[in-house]
Parts: sequence; C-alpha cells; structure tokens
Amino acid sequence: MTEPGASGQPGTKEKPAGEKPGPPSIYEWAGGAAALSRLTEVFYGHVLQDPVLAPVFAQMDSRHAEHVAKWLGEVFGGPRDYTVGLGGHPHMANKHLGRGITEQQRRRWVSLLVDASDEVGLPADPEFRAVFMYYIEWGTRMALIYSGENPPPVDVAEVPVWQWGQTPPWQPDSA
Repeated sequence: MTEPGASGQPGTKEKPAGEKPGPPSIYEWAGGAAALSRLTEVFYGHVLQDPVLAPVFAQMDSRHAEHVAKWLGEVFGGPRDYTVGLGGHPHMANKHLGRGITEQQRRRWVSLLVDASDEVGLPADPEFRAVFMYYIEWGTRMALIYSGENPPPVDVAEVPVWQWGQTPPWQPDSA
C-alpha cells in the first residue's frame, strides 16, 4: 500500500480543508511500483514451475517480470514507464504475435496471477479486485487474439488505462 494521506486511507492526497479527497489511482491503491514488482516476481516464479505455462515462458528474458510490472503500472494509472522505455502498446502486442496461446494457458495465467496477488497482499477489497480482474480478463483475451492465426494489425494505440469504473474504493468521510 502507499503511504496514508490526510484521511489515513492509502493513496489519498491532501486536499484543502473541507474538500473530500478524490479516489487514488488503481496503481496507488495497489501499492505502486513496489507492489506490482513483488506481484510479477512471485507470479513468474510460479509460472516457471507450472507444467502448463513453463514451456511458454522457458526462454523468458531475465527482465520480463520487471517489464510486466511496468506495463501493469501504466495500465493502472501509474507512470508511463512501459511506453517511454519499452515502446508502449505496439511493443506489447508484437510480443504476442505468433505465440499460439491456448485458452488453457490463458486461464492458467489468470489463475496463477490471482493466486500471486493474494500471496503478495494486493488489496482484497471488492472494488479493487473487480477492476483488477476486469483488466486481466480483457488483457489475456487480447493476448489470445494477437497470438492467434489472424491477428489484427498492431497499431500505434496508446496503453489502455483502467479506471475505477462503477464502484470507486470506499473511503470514509474525514469530517
């Protein structure tokens, strides 16, 4: 988690007296770069031991977990480190071309990521987990599309940035 703000809630920002703080970004609520780095390190440790996924990631670059942490950080409203340092959405999409990811592999990837998020202590509140899972489902299904036989053209689309959606995190009134 990030440092508490004026209200004592993680990730909240100081506001003028009488003004209720807005919700933090998903990135802030998750715990920022440190939390996402822990998540991807633990997750890819499990991936390399998994009989379904280990063959897919056997030749994984030693910085893969770090790169995925930067991607997730940007997706969840953090710094644009993936775009600036690694090439943004086109780079990510190109990494999946021709991989032939199966539905079984996609589901196992999701399952291990959820387990890793519990293991490293990502927030368990329903609002966070709903938006986290929304992105994970969307992202892994896009990976299937890009890795398939007839992928769409890789364009210069921006990295998608997820917001809270229907239910922002609950924060008690400070008043």
